[in-house]
Amino acid sequence: MPAEGDGEARIIPAAAVARLAVYLRVLHDVLADGEERISSEELAEASGASSTNVRKDLSYLGSHGTRGVGYEVLPLSRRLETALGLTQEWRVAIVGAGNLGRALARYHGFQSRGFELVALLDSDQLVVGQEVGWLRVADSRNLEAVLRRARVNMAVLALPASAAQDVCDRVVSAGVRSILNFAPIHLQVPDEVHVRKVDMATELQILAYHSQRPPEAGASSA
Repeated sequence: MPAEGDGEARIIPAAAVARLAVYLRVLHDVLADGEERISSEELAEASGASSTNVRKDLSYLGSHGTRGVGYEVLPLSRRLETALGLTQEWRVAIVGAGNLGRALARYHGFQSRGFELVALLDSDQLVVGQEVGWLRVADSRNLEAVLRRARVNMAVLALPASAAQDVCDRVVSAGVRSILNFAPIHLQVPDEVHVRKVDMATELQILAYHSQRPPEAGASSA
């Protein structure tokens, strides 16, 4: 991801991008508490990162704290929002109104993080037309029309693996270039389409591996 700093735009490493999103959540909490400044040590402790990582990650944005004073919270949060692309409008559709899709549709944290949930779709005719949260389930047979009408530019696939690739192809054909995939399958997409995969089973396996090992001295979770 390009970052605008004092010089040329730089590419921010993926691991740093993930941490920047966590820093932004912390900064929003700090702003809500009325705090105007935060040190790299305080930001590190609240985010679970090291203060070295915090300083390095924020330097990608051209943001350097003042020794003994720290960072101004509001300007820093705005820099992070710009770097993460949150200053543009993100209109999100969830495809799949099963248990996971319904839970996501009822989640109130989307809007506070800069994402507007505008559509929920499913192919089950017994589900189509039901109200979930503030949305009415649309028929996925009309997926392309629904996405275009709602000006969707980000889609969440809460689908079984057997249906995910076909639906993904249709989402892409409707002009969506950002996809969050909960299906346990690797999706084939054009180069210009960005896909993030959320595989909870894999994460649990990784957690199980670490849980069976004795703690190492000085080790901390990522």
